[in-house]
Amino acid sequence: MTTLITHPLPVLAIGLALGSRVIPPRLLIAGMLAACLPDADVLAFKFGIAYADSFGHRGASHSLAFAALMGVLGLLFAPLLNSGRIKAGIWLALAAASHSVLDALTNGGLGVAWLWPWSEQRFFLPWRPIAVSPFINGFFSERGLAVLASEARWVWLPCTILAVAGITIRKAIKP
Repeated sequence: MTTLITHPLPVLAIGLALGSRVIPPRLLIAGMLAACLPDADVLAFKFGIAYADSFGHRGASHSLAFAALMGVLGLLFAPLLNSGRIKAGIWLALAAASHSVLDALTNGGLGVAWLWPWSEQRFFLPWRPIAVSPFINGFFSERGLAVLASEARWVWLPCTILAVAGITIRKAIKP
């Protein structure tokens, strides 16, 4: 998995690039939360659910079905997010899906169960440049710092470039 610090960054970068007239602040924050929510599955360990189980880490909560559920919640709660229903639904679904895409770019773990509940197969993307993060007990170790450096290179820097470019373009074409 990538760290909880990194999961909301692509959503934040795209939201900043598009601007608050396209992605209202409440919708942006909801998207950032939706991008982090799949990792709530680590609580399953406390209940004796194994990593490789359907409801274990990177299982059901990392699926496209879960992302679709987040989209449905976006449709339902769009007025509270100061957004149109379709925009909120798509934004939250893509934000939740971005989580598993980042995890599928890591070099460890079991992969993500994109096709759950139809299949329990776990998937990675062919290119896996991001170092997999240790769980919290090893986060502040040498390996944890190496993971943050990997995430900085492969996620934070591109997200920063995207956000700055979008803001710059919006300012340049502003009437």
